[in-house]
Amino acid sequence: MELSLVELLELKYAQHNTASFVERDPVSVPHLFSKKENIEISGFLTASIAWGQRGTIIRNALDLVRRMDNDPHDFILNAQTGDLEVFRGFKHRTFNEEDCRYFIISLGNIYREHGGLAEVFSGSYHNNGSVKEALAGFRQVFFALPHLRRTEKHVADPYTNAAAKRLNMFLRWMVRQDDAGVDFGIWDFISPEDLFLPLDIHTGTVSRSLGLLHRKQNDWKAVEEVTASLRQMDPRNPVKYDFALFGMGMHGELDEDYGK
Repeated sequence: MELSLVELLELKYAQHNTASFVERDPVSVPHLFSKKENIEISGFLTASIAWGQRGTIIRNALDLVRRMDNDPHDFILNAQTGDLEVFRGFKHRTFNEEDCRYFIISLGNIYREHGGLAEVFSGSYHNNGSVKEALAGFRQVFFALPHLRRTEKHVADPYTNAAAKRLNMFLRWMVRQDDAGVDFGIWDFISPEDLFLPLDIHTGTVSRSLGLLHRKQNDWKAVEEVTASLRQMDPRNPVKYDFALFGMGMHGELDEDYGK
């Protein structure tokens, strides 16, 4: 018997949102830590380079962590100019050592002067009442220091209609309460119902095949459209279906399960 759409999404969510998911996904990098600040910082850096093959993302994110002596919080708080030479030669696709140095400098400023990543996101979220505003507010703080213009492309701005996949994934990691232990749920100041789907080629393709998304471009308007569709399935936890959509796209599971 053919599954209904919500039955299919629930089935695939349960299938892919498991502890075994962690070891094959970039979220495995922040899972190396127990200290809240190290989870946040390593999670943000990992999410920031999360495009391309998952194995390469994990390898390069682990490289970043090792260059910070496996204690990102301590490193960003105490790094002097000379210490940033440790990132010489780092490269992940178009994210290079210059971008990396600015990210570390900015994160240090955020934790010393603004109370940390959680405080920055919390302030923008509560002041404006939306995750979109929180993303834009964070970006403003992040680029408050002198920087190269090229580095700006590595932190998306939803107000330029960017899909902000990596930032939305980072927020899913930090905010969503998860019995399976994949997402951390350490930021309780943002409601999971306000999160947006981390839209990429896999989730976009499957969402269109299922009729959850009609917009052709993978941009912020598409993010809003597909997330609105997912909220109809589960208003309180819509981005849990990221696991279902991503897993179905990665493993080619649509045909056999939805009669296409």
